[in-house]
Amino acid sequence: MKQQFFKGVRHGVPIMLGYLSVSFGFGVLCIRQNLSILAAVGISVTNLTSAGQVAGVEIIAASGSLIEMILCQLVINLRYSLMSLSLSQKLAPSFTLMHRLFVGYGITDEIFAVASSRKEPLTPPYMYGLILTPFLGWSFGTLIGAIAGDIMPASVTAALSLMLYAMFIAIIIPPAKKNKKVLLVVLLAAALSVVIHYCLPMISGGFAVIIAALVSSVIGALFFPVSAEERGEAAS
Repeated sequence: MKQQFFKGVRHGVPIMLGYLSVSFGFGVLCIRQNLSILAAVGISVTNLTSAGQVAGVEIIAASGSLIEMILCQLVINLRYSLMSLSLSQKLAPSFTLMHRLFVGYGITDEIFAVASSRKEPLTPPYMYGLILTPFLGWSFGTLIGAIAGDIMPASVTAALSLMLYAMFIAIIIPPAKKNKKVLLVVLLAAALSVVIHYCLPMISGGFAVIIAALVSSVIGALFFPVSAEERGEAAS
C-alpha cells in the first residue's frame, strides 16, 4: 500500500509544479476582487477547478445570485463527472463507495490524464498519492499568491492576475490550431460574450458565461459534429 501511495505522489509532482504557478495567479485575482487571504485559500482547498474558481470569484465580486453560481459551476465542471465515469472502469476491487467519493473530489484534467494512462487497475493508495501533491501545490500556490497580492502594489498585482487568463489561452490554442471546428466554436463563444456585455448589459457576468458557453456548444454540436474518424482518433 505504501509503495502504491508514494508512486502516486511521484506521478503527481509534475502536476503540482504546474499548479503552483497557476494557483498563484488565482490567489492574486482573489485579492484584486477584495476577497481575504483566508477566503482565497478556502476556495482552493474546497475546489480543484481553475476555470470554475475564477468564474466563481467573478460572480462573487459582481454580487451574483446563488442560481448564477450553481448554473455556472454546473456548466464549467460537468466534464469532471464524465472523467470520473471513465476512470470508474479502471478501479481496483478495493475501491469502496467511500474511496470513490473521496477520490471524486480530486479529479482534474491533469490527474485524469495521468490516471487514465495507467495500464494496471487504480488502487485507492495510488489515487490518494496522485491527488495529494497537486492538491498541496494548488492550495499553497493560492496562499502565496494571495499574500503577495496583499502586499504588492496594485500595478504589479494587476499584471500578475493575467497569469490565469494566459493559462486559458494556452489551453485553447493547441486544439484550436489542430481543428478549425474548435477554433470556430471558441471564436463564437468570445463573440457572444462581447455582444452580451455591450448589447445586453442587464445580464450579469455569471449568466453571460453560461449563455455564451451553452449557445456556442450547441451550435458547434449541430453544425460541426464529430466524425467517426475523429471519434476513432480520440479513442486511440
